[in-house]
Amino acid sequence: MINKKILFREIKSYTISTIALFVMALGWTGFLIPNKILGGGVNGIATMLFWTTGLSTGITIVAVNIVLILIALRIIGSGFGVKTVYSIVVISAMFSILQYYIKEPFVTDRFMAAIVGGVLSGTSIGLVFTQGGSTGGTDIIALIVNKYHNISPGKIILLIDVFIISSSYFIFQSIETLVYGFVVMGVSSYTIDLVLTGFKQSVQLFVFSKNAEVIADRITRETGRGVTLIKGTGWYTKKEHSVLMVMAKKMESQQLFRIIKEVDPEAFVSLNTVMGVYGKGFDSIR
Repeated sequence: MINKKILFREIKSYTISTIALFVMALGWTGFLIPNKILGGGVNGIATMLFWTTGLSTGITIVAVNIVLILIALRIIGSGFGVKTVYSIVVISAMFSILQYYIKEPFVTDRFMAAIVGGVLSGTSIGLVFTQGGSTGGTDIIALIVNKYHNISPGKIILLIDVFIISSSYFIFQSIETLVYGFVVMGVSSYTIDLVLTGFKQSVQLFVFSKNAEVIADRITRETGRGVTLIKGTGWYTKKEHSVLMVMAKKMESQQLFRIIKEVDPEAFVSLNTVMGVYGKGFDSIR
């Protein structure tokens, strides 16, 4: 029997990834490629080949990623590989379709196009990362390195993109194209880290309530988060109180507050943002 929660989670994950991949393809085909602005990664390589030979970017993306997919399947695992294959097929199809229909850039200002294209590309990659997949290409290399070393994917991609964009100068002999490529690279890298940081950020809650046990039961049942009950003494009243400590993702904090308010509107709650949480349900210690 198929677990409905797991099925719903997978459907949600693939839906988010699909939307993110469409946004990426739109950023490249609507802003970067028609303005002759080069980005990094396999998409950048595909763009260079398109400008020099007219070969479809979608075909190039599929061809270059085949070898990298095999590497990812061996090192990172089959679950990652399936999502990556899905992402590569979808992004290749979207590049080909959108590039066929989009003949003119959405904006003609090349600097604005570089900024918007970089933001859309970086946001898309970051969202796909949060779903446990990759858009392929240099993203695969970044996640492989990140698995064994505590280096952000954005920084790894940044180094690889420097090499790819720099090599484009030998083909186009244009400083202006080179500079715009570095703008795309920097904006995209920063956006990736921004998205990943937002999803990984955690919070710590201390809840003081006369109905602490009820709140703890609901938090555990409805969010799946663990709760630690601590016995404390109020120094002013000299009475014992139950204090709840909860670690959760920042995006889950509103749900926690809703539960607390429904059980005890007069509860005293302390919320703190923490730098990192490691263990089951959070990040792994490297």
